[in-house]
Amino acid sequence: MRMQICVELDCWDGKGEDEEPIITHGMAMCTDILFKDVIYALRDTAFVTSDYPVILSFENHCCKAQQYKLAKYCDEILGDLLLKEPLSEYPLEPGIPLPPPSALKRKILIKNKRLKPEVEKQELELFRQGQFVIEDEEKEDASAVAILDKKPEEIVAEAASAGDDAPPPVAYTGSTTNVHPWLSSMVNYAQPIKFQGFEEAEKRNIHHNMSSFAETTGMNYLKTQAIDFVNYNKRQMSRIYPKGTRADSSNYMPQVFWNAGCQMVSLNFQTSDLPMQLNQGKFEYNGNCGYLLKPDFMRRADRSFDPFADAPVDGVIAAQCSVQVIAGQFLSDKKIGTYVEVDMYGLPSDTIRKEFRTRMVPANGLNPVYNEEPFLFRKVVLPDLAVLRFGVYDENGKLLGQRILPLDGLQAGYRHISLRTEANFPMSLPMLFCNIELKIYVPDGFEDFMAALSDPRAFMGAAKERTDNMKQMGIEESGPDKQVKVEEKKEEPPLVFDPITVESLRQEKGFVKTGRKQQKELEAMRKRHTKEKLAMQKQQCSAIEKMIKGKSKDQLSNDPAFRAVVAEQTLAWSELASRHRREEWAGAKTRLDEQRELLKRMMQQAQLAQMKQLEAKHEREIKEMNARQAKVSVETSKEVASDKTLKTKQEKDRRLREKKQNNTKKFMDERKTATVKQNREKDKLRQTHNKQMEELSKDVDNVFATHGVDGGRNTASDVAHCCRNEKLSRNILQYNARNFTAVKFTTSVIMESIRNAAEKKRGSGSAILTQYIIRSKFRALIEMYKLEEADYEMSSKTEFFA
Repeated sequence: MRMQICVELDCWDGKGEDEEPIITHGMAMCTDILFKDVIYALRDTAFVTSDYPVILSFENHCCKAQQYKLAKYCDEILGDLLLKEPLSEYPLEPGIPLPPPSALKRKILIKNKRLKPEVEKQELELFRQGQFVIEDEEKEDASAVAILDKKPEEIVAEAASAGDDAPPPVAYTGSTTNVHPWLSSMVNYAQPIKFQGFEEAEKRNIHHNMSSFAETTGMNYLKTQAIDFVNYNKRQMSRIYPKGTRADSSNYMPQVFWNAGCQMVSLNFQTSDLPMQLNQGKFEYNGNCGYLLKPDFMRRADRSFDPFADAPVDGVIAAQCSVQVIAGQFLSDKKIGTYVEVDMYGLPSDTIRKEFRTRMVPANGLNPVYNEEPFLFRKVVLPDLAVLRFGVYDENGKLLGQRILPLDGLQAGYRHISLRTEANFPMSLPMLFCNIELKIYVPDGFEDFMAALSDPRAFMGAAKERTDNMKQMGIEESGPDKQVKVEEKKEEPPLVFDPITVESLRQEKGFVKTGRKQQKELEAMRKRHTKEKLAMQKQQCSAIEKMIKGKSKDQLSNDPAFRAVVAEQTLAWSELASRHRREEWAGAKTRLDEQRELLKRMMQQAQLAQMKQLEAKHEREIKEMNARQAKVSVETSKEVASDKTLKTKQEKDRRLREKKQNNTKKFMDERKTATVKQNREKDKLRQTHNKQMEELSKDVDNVFATHGVDGGRNTASDVAHCCRNEKLSRNILQYNARNFTAVKFTTSVIMESIRNAAEKKRGSGSAILTQYIIRSKFRALIEMYKLEEADYEMSSKTEFFA
């Protein structure tokens, strides 16, 4: 066998007396081959090229009686080559990975539907005891022609329409029970099951289960769930097979499925077309063993890979490949014109077809000399999956020879490349003489930097030589006069905002106007309070004068009515004073609340204005950056369009797409950096605003506390102002310091009345009586409010009215 690790065997029931199972393409009128003859051929040829394992994929249409023969022939003919039991190091358990091919050398595995474990165990025990009974079954006829209820074009249309959408999930009901237990027991590491979805497969985590997908189904999964498909192939095997409408045995391009990590990409080997050439050329590498190790990122569970992404893969260095086709030898024995095409297949971004072609050398098929300019594959994102194809054609477009070479197996330099036939058989004489250069891909603008790192001595030598040549021409390159014209980015100077303080807000016109309005209201309230106090004082003084008129001291001291009037007047005055204080407190609190809300509102407006200024600056920066990026894009397009080294439109488009991708990445980085910078500036301004708001709250709280002290002082001052005698006012303030509020108001009223009466009686020579009355009234008041006489300096008080 040559490079084939999986061989599909379409098994059907044989006819005749012996009823030997056969291999044929059912319902297609193909030639029949005995199954046991195929097994003999596999035994003799399976490990001629390589010792690595071979998988026999049974498409089983046989009845149980002939399935017994399938198992018997495999057991007897293959013998020890057949892997009948799983390896002890890799049991068939969930989460256990598949064994490596090196652990299965010279082993043949069977891929066939398997019974459920409990059914297989029971039936296999009966079979070994000779008690297994095979019931009558309805046999399938391989020679029968399939009857189509629909026209062929309708079937093709339905298949094409079904390929547009992702296939619906299939409800899994378990493996079929129509399998012989002996054949079922031979299946181990290749157990086919119906695919239920990537999530279900990951949940079950059974590595030895594998599923098959038609090319249309697999392509739909790639379009919709490419990364999930790659992750599925890291854990389990998948098999892709041609769709049923390929009646002409044509093939699909296998590269797209290799990019997803699919292990078995089945093709029609009877057709030697480009897909088959790619398959044979790719697996020709690695000693024709039929196995290729997938790249690291397609095997590790902690890596993610999108087969359709244009971005480089982490940890993989993009390559640059240059191919110069110099000449050919023995391309044809005819005197005919020839030309060479060089294509690349790999990821969608790496695939280049029908773009690089040499000129046609007429009438020379023996040793044509092309000597073309190198074909440059500027950026190969994933060299591990890329292959080069050399195709030699005559002037009529007929393929004279071809060769597929994996890019990671190429060696740089001048090389003779021997050609293969269309069926990939070696050709003894025809070959191409080429010069191949392999480099690391360097983005635009970093060529000099890369050259300096690769060979510093040569780079410095070239720079020195260039400087010497310019000096000889009279051009000074070095020195202070040397200027490099670089387009500088216009950046606005940073915004510096004035701090928003309480003092600055209080100087605002709105706050000053509100303060004036509140002051007018306060003065009006105080005038009203003074008026009310004067009115009550006048009324109470009049009432006292009427009561003491014409009465003696004994009568006044023992008169309960006089005491009641004094108590009533004292209570009335206290209520009036309390009401005035409450009104002043309420007015002060209202004024402070209004001022606080006004200050907060003014600060919020000022902060909002600062934030709008900052956002406007950011918008201007973004606008300038977008304009600069648009200018760069236009200049890039002009640069590619004027590049004389790019000869074809496809090459220019590819170069422009590459530059746009680089620009897009650079633009995204710039925008990300600008966004981070702008967010940092906004956060800093918000923190400043929050600090300013906290300072405002503290300042307002301090004003509240200060007003609580001043309010008491203002109330005492107002009471002292209402008293007519200045000395009595100072005396009342002393009482206020000892919290004798009721005494100080009542005393002011009574003392005024007594003073008036004493003045009248002084003219009649009764000063002693006046002094006695004063002493009596003060004692009565002190006893009434439970004040200690020692705390009240009576001698000093009587001196005021002596």
